[in-house]
Amino acid sequence: MILIHVICKNKQEAKKIANFLLKLKLIAGADFYQVESVYRWNNKIVNDKKIAMFLKTKKENYKKIETVFKKLSSNEVPCIFEIVLNKANRQYKDWVKQETRIV
Repeated sequence: MILIHVICKNKQEAKKIANFLLKLKLIAGADFYQVESVYRWNNKIVNDKKIAMFLKTKKENYKKIETVFKKLSSNEVPCIFEIVLNKANRQYKDWVKQETRIV
């Protein structure tokens, strides 16, 4: 099981992407967090509010999720990375496995 961390422009975009990934059974669920970011873009320091998401899935789904996210994200340079979970409770891991199984 892995978490995929992504950043979206706003909550509307985050929900659209999460719902699309759920319909494809690529993720078991998504958590949304409002974040404040500061970063350098085009030689300027930018302060911005965005939505971060943790997507719960299986390791083998990362590439497909990355492809979908890049297509649906409005960010010029989409932020997406994998967080490998060394431990999680058995029931939760089983739920993720069940929900990401393509029928």
